[in-house]
Amino acid sequence: MLCVQHLRKSLGGRRIIEDVTLEVGRGEIVGLLGRNGAGKSTSFKMLTGLIIPDAGKISLDGAEITFAPFYERARRGIAYLPQDTFVPRTLSVETNLNIVLEVREPSAKRRRAIAEELLELFHLTDLRRQAVGSLSGGQRRRCEIAITLACEPSFALLDEPFARVDPQAIEEIAALIRQLTSRNIGVLITDHNARELLHMVNRSYVIESGRVLAHGTPEELVDNPDVRRVYLGEEFRI
Repeated sequence: MLCVQHLRKSLGGRRIIEDVTLEVGRGEIVGLLGRNGAGKSTSFKMLTGLIIPDAGKISLDGAEITFAPFYERARRGIAYLPQDTFVPRTLSVETNLNIVLEVREPSAKRRRAIAEELLELFHLTDLRRQAVGSLSGGQRRRCEIAITLACEPSFALLDEPFARVDPQAIEEIAALIRQLTSRNIGVLITDHNARELLHMVNRSYVIESGRVLAHGTPEELVDNPDVRRVYLGEEFRI
């Protein structure tokens, strides 16, 4: 379980996060929603280790990681997929996969088998020798999610995975994200596309003014008058 308890954070002398508590279990997809400036991005970055909270606690399977650096969280099983591409654009899809696998898997035979499995699973077999920088937005996102899975994480933190992705590719990306949960990986996802996010999550948190305004299933959030008033809008439907 990835748990966050009563996080607080000030930036530039202004309190950004007042009190954020949330949790993500293995094998579920949890959303983190909120307006621009509500504190959603800061909350998310505190989980990744990119920002350290002023107060509160973050724990992974009962072990506190509040002040653990980014690389230590990765070693413990937290993978982070940033909004902007994080893989070398001049290297091929296959090379990028192998770089990760060489760190994780000592057996060359096993590395080849895992690479083939991931290339097929994420529909990248025909693109394996292409440079990542030459891929479309949707293809590049598939590559990044495959690399995330190659890290064998317990939890994956996905920051706006639908950004700069063609609308026709969004459902395909959503289906691939669901593949992570089929492997008992817990997923925390934040995105400006509330409709697509609510279509795929098991439950979600809504951040407003640095606090958790509401938490529940997509249906519960859509029916919540406070969520409709400050975030979704009265006409929102899923």
